[in-house]
Amino acid sequence: MATCLALALAVPQFAAADEYRLGSQDKLTIRVAEWQTVEGTFRDWTAVNGEYTVGPAGTLSVPFVGEMPASGKTTAEVAAAIGQALQRKLALADRPEASVEMAQYRPFYISGEVQTPGQYPYVPGLTVLKAMSIAGGVRRSPDGQRYDRDLINAKGDFDVLDDQRVRLIVRRARIEAEQADKPSFDTPKEVADDPKLPSIVADEMAILTADQKKLKLRLQALDDLKTLLQSEIESLQKKIVNQQRQVDLAKEQLNGIGSLAQKGLVVNTRLLNSQQTIADLEGQILDYDTAILTAKQAISKATQDAIDLENSQNAGLAADRQQTEADLNQTMLKLDMQRGLMSEAISGNPSAQMNGTNEEPALTFALVRVVDGKTSEIAAGEDTPVLPGDVIKVKLAPMAIQ
Repeated sequence: MATCLALALAVPQFAAADEYRLGSQDKLTIRVAEWQTVEGTFRDWTAVNGEYTVGPAGTLSVPFVGEMPASGKTTAEVAAAIGQALQRKLALADRPEASVEMAQYRPFYISGEVQTPGQYPYVPGLTVLKAMSIAGGVRRSPDGQRYDRDLINAKGDFDVLDDQRVRLIVRRARIEAEQADKPSFDTPKEVADDPKLPSIVADEMAILTADQKKLKLRLQALDDLKTLLQSEIESLQKKIVNQQRQVDLAKEQLNGIGSLAQKGLVVNTRLLNSQQTIADLEGQILDYDTAILTAKQAISKATQDAIDLENSQNAGLAADRQQTEADLNQTMLKLDMQRGLMSEAISGNPSAQMNGTNEEPALTFALVRVVDGKTSEIAAGEDTPVLPGDVIKVKLAPMAIQ
């Protein structure tokens, strides 16, 4: 028990992407957007958006920001630092919103008694056993000693597929919650006992919250625009009423001048000036009417944009739901295939012989990990989590001589 507890404390896991600490060779996808208050629109910073790699010195080189430290930070901390740096350096009134996501984790390495030792891309949820499967399983020794490689490979593939099954089931629950416009979702009962469930649920909850927040902000922006346009229409309507009064007064004045002009008491120039004034006032009323029509068209467009936005969101969720269901069905079929392969490996592969016994040679595992600049070696087991940058050592355990 004491050994298991020490191992659990020595090998930390990151429950969600936000808790993962970046390091050299990590690849990030950075996107920056700015809400322009005056125009009421979003603007993407295409000069900044793209994929970046954390350099050997643990820094990122971002346009308009320059070299910035990234090693040891989370993606959320890097995103906040980018937004602050852009606002400060470019003297922006509104802080740009930066989004930083993991594009590719730095690799892990495996050496020793494996079929193909070397460097491999890291995937979340990786354990020593899964890493062994990726590296081709246990190596056959030159003297003909055989490990049950087929069984190890099948079990490793089975574990990977089972992890994928859990993630797909939780993803389906998250998508269904988004479709129902719910702020959260219940843990699916069929995977309630899985030890990795809290971290997977945390990741999907983060996606759910982000998607709903994004949709809400865009719909709110369209509502604000419609409110602004409606206020403009009301202002123009008041101007039309005032302008119409001036037209009526000018026409009364014209009638008076017309009768005087017939009697020769007023020159024709004054009569023409009054007529010109009325024409100008009526022209301004037409301009106000045109502006009102333009504003109403803009309101209609904003209303349609809001409808299209919600329809697009619903269509995307429906497509994601359908794809997730298809992936889940495929994963279940592959799991059944791996169960069959495991059964075949157990029943059809004889145990390896060593020193005249039927005992399988045992393996020992160790992780070489750099923490705070210091390298340490940690004893590990098949279920020990592997982190990006780790080196997995696979060795034969000493066998007792019979």
